[in-house]
Amino acid sequence: MMMKMPLRVHLIAALLICYVLLICALEHEGGKGEELQSPEKDVGNSIKVRRNDTTANDGKPKAITPRKKVKKTGSKKASVGSRSDISCTKLGGICQPSRYICQGRYLKDKCSGAKTRQCCMPVGAWNILCAGHHNNRVRACDVHGCGAFNSRRVNGLHKAVDLVCDDYGIVNTPFSGSLAGPVSRKDPAGNQYDGVKLLNDVHCVKIFNIRPYRYIGPVSQGEALGYLLPLQDRFSGITSHLELQMCDGTDPSPFI
Repeated sequence: MMMKMPLRVHLIAALLICYVLLICALEHEGGKGEELQSPEKDVGNSIKVRRNDTTANDGKPKAITPRKKVKKTGSKKASVGSRSDISCTKLGGICQPSRYICQGRYLKDKCSGAKTRQCCMPVGAWNILCAGHHNNRVRACDVHGCGAFNSRRVNGLHKAVDLVCDDYGIVNTPFSGSLAGPVSRKDPAGNQYDGVKLLNDVHCVKIFNIRPYRYIGPVSQGEALGYLLPLQDRFSGITSHLELQMCDGTDPSPFI
């Protein structure tokens, strides 16, 4: 009987210990569950806050107009640049860097972009002046001199180009522009040469030894301008020609 009592006591003690451990384990698991649930609550709260922020911002206009303005400004600049090249292309030229070789002549301030981009006018950009001729043929040397630009004359260098024409032959307008009145000049011997001035936004020329049909008004390229005056009565043996002179004294050869 005495042996059974300690066994019962030990059994009861063991059951109590197991019960206590079970309760501690359950409390520990419950604490972990609360810790796991609390971050989810925080995430839910943050999501709600973000949603509230987005809904609040949706009611306000977004500042994106400056970006659109920059794009529009750039497109306008590009369109202006392309329009400025028309000043060159309408004359038959090509805008290119001035370091490139131009077979004709460069014109400034006719192209967009940097100043190094200039308008290259091709050779023979003007119309044939003398009707019945296939090209603008420069007068060769005869007993009265030569017709090329900078050829030697008695009074210095010839700052014009003489183009071979037929006496009383039709003279055509080399380029479109406006007639700006009559012109005349005298040589050292006192011989007078009459003609007309023709100009546009790019070119200005004086055409001598012709009788124009009119002295003022607009004219188109290739239009009949007048007729050639003969020179044989004053200069026997001279080749009949007109005299083409740039208003600024430069060489017109690249254009003819």
